Amino acid sequence: MANAGPRHCKRNPKKPLTAEVLGSKVRKRTSTGRPPAANLSGGMTAARRTASCLPSSARADPLWPRCGASAAIFRAGQVLLIERARGALKGQWSLPGGHIEPGERAAAAAVRELREEAGIEAEIAGLVDIHEVVLEAPSGGLLAHYVIAVFFGRWTAGEPVAGSDAAAARFVPVGDLSAYRLTEGAAPLIARAFRRLTGAAP
Repeated sequence: MANAGPRHCKRNPKKPLTAEVLGSKVRKRTSTGRPPAANLSGGMTAARRTASCLPSSARADPLWPRCGASAAIFRAGQVLLIERARGALKGQWSLPGGHIEPGERAAAAAVRELREEAGIEAEIAGLVDIHEVVLEAPSGGLLAHYVIAVFFGRWTAGEPVAGSDAAAARFVPVGDLSAYRLTEGAAPLIARAFRRLTGAAP
């Protein structure tokens, strides 16, 4: 079993990570074997796929799992989205997020990623889900394993400006999400976060 120390959460700025980016085109399951819809109270979801686009450095790195944080942030019925600027998901829209630094609290990491990728400040209201992503080789060997804390909260200051690994950043009406090419899993996470925050359906 791999050591569970902080080095498993080491941040690599060249490898952007979001709760939805790493789950794109992925078959989802829960840790209990139930479908993801059974975990509406914040249970663990999981995703598995072969990762042909995974960097060779990640394929060779045995230090798994690694942890990350993401956040669905709302303002006046709108949710903050960023457009991915690079990698296999270039051109797709997702929630801001990234790796957790060693010793950094998960919620603090989510707030930091909001600043770095979108230039806004936010107040975290709670945790909407723990999203687990496991990437396997065709032979069945482990390629990567990520555990991502997906938070939700309210905008407090700043206007969206793309930074870090984002090509664009904007607040989008929750009713208009279908007009955007979202990374897989983003829409249901946003809907659940909106209900948790407001008590209303999108």
